[in-house]
Amino acid sequence: MTHAMLKGSNVPVEATTVRAVLCWTPGQEVPDVDVSALLLGLDGRVRSDEDFVFYNQPRHPSGKVWRLGKKRGADGLTDTIQTDLAGVEPGVGRILLVASADGIAFEHVPALRILLYDAAVAEGEPLAHFEIKPETGGETALICGELYRRGEGWKFRALGEGYSNGLKGLATDFGISVDESESAEEPPQPEPASRPLPPERPTAAPVQPAYGYPQPTSGRPAYGYPEPAYGYPQQPPQPVLTAQDPNFRLPPQGPQFVGR
Repeated sequence: MTHAMLKGSNVPVEATTVRAVLCWTPGQEVPDVDVSALLLGLDGRVRSDEDFVFYNQPRHPSGKVWRLGKKRGADGLTDTIQTDLAGVEPGVGRILLVASADGIAFEHVPALRILLYDAAVAEGEPLAHFEIKPETGGETALICGELYRRGEGWKFRALGEGYSNGLKGLATDFGISVDESESAEEPPQPEPASRPLPPERPTAAPVQPAYGYPQPTSGRPAYGYPEPAYGYPQQPPQPVLTAQDPNFRLPPQGPQFVGR
């Protein structure tokens, strides 16, 4: 028989191992939801950070509380915590079953509910069913319910208590050490000192192009002569000899001068 729970109501739990299944309806604007468990000592606080079972620490060191993970079913998405109540250490008085929505308010999570099953009965009906209605809608973490000791046995209580500062705020309330240090913003780096510009080099006078065509200005040969046009080598200009020069010689006379 399934007990339909109201906020604040409780029912005895006869099963020795139970599955707490968090359910919701996914959608385009619906955030991802995670289930967690906090094992509280008799003083109502965790004994160490290891008493926090969540997505980054899915199994308690005792091996008696663990996260089964998410599944998609006909009724929507689920995330599950399983607990071996018979093996839970005597120092644990309560186990909180928590939902968090990664910083997004639960007003955007439709059909949120938690179901408690006897893990030893396959395909059995839930022992308890609780429709969770956030009080303000702005909560980003919720204590959906709790398993707590009563004499020699256990009970389940429906809660639906919310936190607007998310899983971090909830965990801090029960003694989980949260690293508050944030990486300090790096100081602005000073701009490098401006370096003086190198002195300007005198620009070589451009060589006048031969016959009106431009010539390249790089790779000038030795002797200061301009580069040859069209790839043909140029010879240095020869000195002009006159008849008075002792080195002057007439060119050889060809046949055209014979008989003249």
